[in-house]
Amino acid sequence: MIGLMMSRSIHLAKRFVLSLVPSQVQEIERQWVRSILSQGEFDMWNNMMVQDQRHSVVVARRFVMHRPTAVQSEIAGALLHDVGKSAARLGTVARVIATLVGPRTSRFRQYHDHENIGATMLRSIGSDEMTISMVEGSCGAELQEALNKADDI
Repeated sequence: MIGLMMSRSIHLAKRFVLSLVPSQVQEIERQWVRSILSQGEFDMWNNMMVQDQRHSVVVARRFVMHRPTAVQSEIAGALLHDVGKSAARLGTVARVIATLVGPRTSRFRQYHDHENIGATMLRSIGSDEMTISMVEGSCGAELQEALNKADDI
């Protein structure tokens, strides 16, 4: 349990530091994302915070390394695994606070429930069920393990 908490803390610290770097996704990466996602998914991805877009590209690239046989819908799930966070409209500092204090406000609750919110968002535009299951965390142990490894930055 302590090891899991330590690992999660390190992950969050790395994400925080990376979120402070104000750089856009490179055009070649944006084109790759566009080639994977449907138009509706790409529109949702474009509405994510720049830090989340950068993070999603890194996670999806790592996901493909962990799962070289991944199909397009699985890669889309890796790219969109945090899409539900956009609903909470929280900046970096507010996200840190939400992580520390838990789901105490409606926006903090949205942030903590981003998997279900993201899955609902994707269902509303007709995304593939595999993509949706990856976003909501119901894709099965093997896929979930690959996504978790990719997300452990």
